[in-house]
Formats: sequence, C-alpha cells, structure tokens
Amino acid sequence: MKIKVAIVEDDPDFGSTLALYLNEAPGFECVATFDSAEDALEKIPKLAPDVVLMDVHLPCMSGVTCTRELKELCPSVQILILTVYEDSVQVFGALKAGASGYLLKRADPAEILRAIQDVKQGGAPMSSQIARQVVQAFLGRDSNTDGDIESLSEREEEILQYLSSGYSTKEIADRLSVSVNTIRTHLKHIYEKLHVRSRTEAVIRFLR
Repeated sequence: MKIKVAIVEDDPDFGSTLALYLNEAPGFECVATFDSAEDALEKIPKLAPDVVLMDVHLPCMSGVTCTRELKELCPSVQILILTVYEDSVQVFGALKAGASGYLLKRADPAEILRAIQDVKQGGAPMSSQIARQVVQAFLGRDSNTDGDIESLSEREEEILQYLSSGYSTKEIADRLSVSVNTIRTHLKHIYEKLHVRSRTEAVIRFLR
C-alpha cells in the first residue's frame, strides 16, 4: 500500500518538483499540493493523507498555525515541517503544535523519502539540537503530569527518555535489543497512559 502524501508549499516550482518525485517513487503517492494553509485546511481532511509536508513559511496563515489546526481536524495525520534553514524557533514551535519532525528543503530526494517512511512508522526525524530544545523547554513537571508519569513502567520511562533525545523507533529498538513492533506497542501504551496522540506530545508531557 502506498504512503499518501499531501504537500503544503507556496513555491510552485519546489512543490511540483517534490510531487513529481513522490509520484515516481515506488510506494509513494502525492494526493495533492496546496499553496496556502487556508486551502490545505479545507481540503486535506477529505483526502486523508498519511503524511503532510508543511512549509513553515506560508503567505497568510503560518505553517505552525496550520499544523496546529490540521492536527485538531485530523489527529492521525503525521506532519513534517519543510524549512530552508534549521530555524530552531520556528521548527520547535511546529513540534509543539503537533508536527512529528522536520525536513530541510535542501535534503536529497532519498532523505525525504526516508523521513516520510520514518514518520509514517512512528519516527520523529529531527536534529539533536531540536531534540535538546524539547528537553530544555519543558523541564519542571506539574502535579497532574506527575500522576500520569507514575503510571508508566520503568521500560516505558526508559523509552520516553530515548524519545526526548530524538532517537527513532528503530534506534530505540536496537539499543534495547527488542523488535520495532515491541517499541511500537510500548508507545501505544505510553500514549494511552499520558492521554496524548503523538510522540512529540508524549515527550512534552513527560518533561513538564
């Protein structure tokens, strides 16, 4: 089954080139491209893509705001932020809004495909710099979060520690000498206990 991808990008040349590459790559399908957040919010819920590639800089509504509103409309969609530079403030804001990772626009096509596959499988493509910011910004837990965290097993807390350091699902599985499916099962239980829908939200709850 192909991974369905939607693109939100106001540069028509970049957007069409990316769409063409996805449609030519085995296992991928670009279902639509949009040049504005407003158009994307109206049409993406009906298309139900697996992954959305979201430009952080859009003409009216920003990619960060679009990410937040799109996650409310489509909680299961995975969003990767597209950015020219590793703008930590913008990228980190998008992660807080519900994005699962980010891509640099200068990334080669193979890297883009790997990132889409990674995020579809529960990964979070991002640099260690951004992962550290997630840790630093959410230090200090409140009492409600403590109660949720106490319900986690030692192994689940260990997995959350790896998540907060930016490790992918496969990397965590390798470090703990278990299968990727085992880590995914743990993640599902973690999400349920912390009442969250994504690994980014889980890390945020864990580090509050």
